[in-house]
Amino acid sequence: MTRALYPGSFDPFHLGHLDVVDQAAALFGEVVVAVMHNPEKPMGAFTTEQRIAMTELAIAGRKNVTVKAFPGLAVDAAISAGATCIVKGLRTPADFEIEQQMAHTNFAVSGVRTVYVPCKPEYGFISSRFIREIAQYGGDTSSMLPPTVMSVMDEVFPKRGSR
Repeated sequence: MTRALYPGSFDPFHLGHLDVVDQAAALFGEVVVAVMHNPEKPMGAFTTEQRIAMTELAIAGRKNVTVKAFPGLAVDAAISAGATCIVKGLRTPADFEIEQQMAHTNFAVSGVRTVYVPCKPEYGFISSRFIREIAQYGGDTSSMLPPTVMSVMDEVFPKRGSR
């Protein structure tokens, strides 16, 4: 059975991420969603534990998908998880250019290959950074997030008028 690793910060886990998970789960026997963290970098909007919890809620019911936190490099996480490849989602040609350079580097240092899946067109604009920014100012991000993640967002970022 082929195991793939889908790494990311998932800060927060959104519908574009879920699309990549579902595509990877259809292609591979097992998918490990790797919530990456670097203890030396400043924390994002959510702690590692919150990001794991949001991701687990969003992928609930998917039998061949698990979530685990990993520090450091994605290739090290892939090796640690026993994954034969890394899965990355592509939204734009710019994503491809960045991901292609990382894929070549990862393969050169570890032998781990990268597989790309294109996101559905309706998710091509979604970005965790934009979601955090909109939420910080009380905007509505519900069209970009799984409902289970939206409930966590509402706790952390109050909506306009409810402050």
